[in-house]
Amino acid sequence: MWRVGVDLGGTKIEALALSPEGKERARLRMATPRGDYEVTLDAIAALVARCVDGLPPPDIAGVGVGIPGSLSPATGLVRNANSTWLNGKPLHRDLQARLPWPCVVENDANCFALSEAADGAGAGYRTVFGVIIGTGVGGGIVIEGRSHLGLNALGGEWGHNALPWPDADEWPGEPCYCGKRGCIETFLSGPALQRQYAALSGETVAAKTISERAGAGEAAAIAALETYSRRLAKALASVVDILDPDVIVFGGGVSNIEAVITGAAHRLPDWAFSDSFATPLLKNRWGDSSGVRGAARLIILG
Repeated sequence: MWRVGVDLGGTKIEALALSPEGKERARLRMATPRGDYEVTLDAIAALVARCVDGLPPPDIAGVGVGIPGSLSPATGLVRNANSTWLNGKPLHRDLQARLPWPCVVENDANCFALSEAADGAGAGYRTVFGVIIGTGVGGGIVIEGRSHLGLNALGGEWGHNALPWPDADEWPGEPCYCGKRGCIETFLSGPALQRQYAALSGETVAAKTISERAGAGEAAAIAALETYSRRLAKALASVVDILDPDVIVFGGGVSNIEAVITGAAHRLPDWAFSDSFATPLLKNRWGDSSGVRGAARLIILG
């Protein structure tokens, strides 16, 4: 049976149908109707209908939706979404009312991790920690092929822990949209890397440009990436000390900078509470399609 996945992002909505063998059908994208909850719901329903056009309804197992937040176990409402117009809304209930198939809603980082654990860079590993470093910072945990949400549905939310072992100039840290200060997200998001570079160079440029300038030998760009990878290593060490995953798989725009991952891999043994460190740090297989593929895999077959 076909599973439909939807990745509801801050700038785009992507949808596809996925066969049991992982074959994609009718991958579609549209701009997210930012700030308009009802139009967002209608857009998702319309994309799903287009994805399954021509498939007999009995051949569709369900619809999985990844969101930039999570559902509260207490209320069922969206919380912690940086797409703030979703917060406090009964997204699952309202989508289910618009869809004729079972619907599952989960955090987008969990979807990323699920995709990469199933048939991506994390395939074959028992415990996978999926890392998102892009516009925001998130994470997901997959154990033996299933997402680990935890009692409070907070599994993998490392981006809103404080940066561990802060240097003097890292304390107390920048304010975060969550209401706290010094969250890992304020140090490791794409905009945070841009701010770090701007503080050294006086110029605000895209993360890709910072990487290119570092490759060309520019001192400010090299220093910004070294600081970033050191902070990434510290932040991941706290995850390793608690979860000790078999593999860490990276996604998000900043992870496309090779020096970020290699730098963190080099520095992580300095911070992990161990006399050895063997955890592989890997780039994802499915790129920006991991989220939507993982959303489809929220629907369990059989």
